[in-house]
Amino acid sequence: MRRAQARRALVVRIDQRRVNPRIRYNRGQCDLVMSRADQADSAQEPAMKYLGQSDYQHATVPRIGVLLTNLGTPEAPSAKALKPYLKQFLCDPPVVEVPRPIWWLILNGIILNTRPKRSAEAYSAVWNERGSPLLAHLEDQVAGVSAQLTSQHGDRFVVRGAMRYGSPAIADVLTEMFEAGVQKLAVLPLYPQYGGPTTGSTFDEVSSDLTRRRWLPALRFISSYHDDPRYITAVVDSIRAHWTAHGRADKLVLSYHGMPKRYLLEGDPYHCQCQKTTRLLKERLGWRDTDIVTTFQSKFGPEEWLKPYTVEEVARLVEEEKKKSIAVIAPAFSSDCIETLEEINEEIKESFEEAGGEEFTYIPCLNDSIAHIDALSSLIDKNLRGWID
Repeated sequence: MRRAQARRALVVRIDQRRVNPRIRYNRGQCDLVMSRADQADSAQEPAMKYLGQSDYQHATVPRIGVLLTNLGTPEAPSAKALKPYLKQFLCDPPVVEVPRPIWWLILNGIILNTRPKRSAEAYSAVWNERGSPLLAHLEDQVAGVSAQLTSQHGDRFVVRGAMRYGSPAIADVLTEMFEAGVQKLAVLPLYPQYGGPTTGSTFDEVSSDLTRRRWLPALRFISSYHDDPRYITAVVDSIRAHWTAHGRADKLVLSYHGMPKRYLLEGDPYHCQCQKTTRLLKERLGWRDTDIVTTFQSKFGPEEWLKPYTVEEVARLVEEEKKKSIAVIAPAFSSDCIETLEEINEEIKESFEEAGGEEFTYIPCLNDSIAHIDALSSLIDKNLRGWID
């Protein structure tokens, strides 16, 4: 609770499990609620009910769990499916640090009545035969990491994937893992750079679930890998492969997901970690400072976010620096998703071309590439020392 308060200065967040175990924060409704069943139980029972396994076998061979997580996705590219997904996402305090009563009015009165339809159109443009590209990539990453860990360590590992918002939900996947005998748990959010609204929120959700468990696993949480050598190598190799196939552009744009500038000023390390990733990539590529630019995309709302904004910077590169060709890569994204497939390839590309740019190329995320799976597996190995030695 103290960590959450320090990290979110404008949000008064109540940890209901410590104040009153019968009251919980319902992020799906941006409200504090107590269910009727909980009200009845609260009047009869003073103790909190914990989740356990009634059929637990004490002779069960303990296993090591690895949980890979990403942001989330709606179940379908429709306004009907987008509304509950956006509500869960935008009700999470780390995502939007606005006093709850004010935000409730904005969210329910305006955003949820207009944005689902627009977002559904964007999701429809990237939906494929497997459904959500983000979920498909997560499934492939889980399969790849699981195969690597199994080949190295046998069947000691249970590797699963979950989404912070939407399905498969973290709580559901954790239940499945514990039922499979997991007694040591490593959580790897697939965000190379730590950010409160992403990695921090994932920790909140995992820890919130664990407070309801009768038995707790040994826990290791990998909070970032922005400077991990194998991650840097994988990104560098993808850039060089792109050069080989398409030629080298006049400018390489490293477009990271944005966040409000206020978060940086209040201590969030995301911006600094993005800058370090850029520096390490530039050093490995052997490029000059003028060959690469760091930008931030996906701005939402009127507040000032981290700058420069990608959509504005690509136009400036044409108008002021007279660049005719650029290549864009998104090092903060482990998988291609709506922000890369639609925002970069549509909105940002359009801004560049309308300014007079001639050649725009996008370098895909690492997704389930061999180099990425190797990097993730190595990262997990490194963080599980003492468990697998």
